[in-house]
Amino acid sequence: MRKLMTGIALGVSLLTTSPVFAQEVKSGDTLGEIASENGMTLDQIVSMNPQIKNPNLIFVGQQVNTVLTKTEKKHTVKAKAESVSGVSSYEKDLLARLVRAEAESEPYSGKVAVAKVVLNRVNDPEFPNTISGVINQGGQFSPVSNGMINRSADSESIKAVNDALAGGGRSDSLYFYNPNTASSHWLDGRQTTAVIGSHVFKK
Repeated sequence: MRKLMTGIALGVSLLTTSPVFAQEVKSGDTLGEIASENGMTLDQIVSMNPQIKNPNLIFVGQQVNTVLTKTEKKHTVKAKAESVSGVSSYEKDLLARLVRAEAESEPYSGKVAVAKVVLNRVNDPEFPNTISGVINQGGQFSPVSNGMINRSADSESIKAVNDALAGGGRSDSLYFYNPNTASSHWLDGRQTTAVIGSHVFKK
C-alpha cells in the first residue's frame, strides 16, 4: 500500500511540475498568429516558451505552450481593457507589427495608410470584424506567412496606428501593394485611392 501511495504521489508531482503544451504548430502557423488566436501578445508567448530559441522559426508538429498562469491571465485581461476606440492593446501591438513589416521604409503617411487599410477592412462586411482576424486572414499579408510580423513594433509604427485609430488616413482604402514587386496584378483594375511612397492604395 505504501508503495502504491508513493507511486501515485510521484505521478501527481510529475503532472503538476511538467509544462503543459496546449497547441501543436500547423503548416503556415507563425508564433504571432498563435499568440493572437489565444488572446496573448507575442512577448507573452515567447516568454512562456523558452524552448523556442528563434520566434521567427517554428516547425510543423512543434508544441507551443499557450496556457497562461493566473497572474498572466490577469495581465491579459487588463491589457484587453486598456483600449482606444474599443481596440485592445494586444491588437494595437499586432497592427503596429504589421505596419512595421509592411511599411518600415515608407513615409510616415504611408504607415498610417497601411494601418487604416486594416481598420477599414474591420468595418467592411466582406472581411473579418476584428484586427487580428483581418491580419491573420489567409493569403492577405505576406509578413504573416514569412514571419516578419513577429518583430517588435517600432515607435513610428505605434504612433501611426494611434493616428489611424484617431481618424487619420483614408477611410475608403481596402488594399495596398507595391506595383514594382507585386507578383500578381489583380488589383490593377480597382480604383486607386492614393499613391504614397512605393505603395498604391485601392478600394
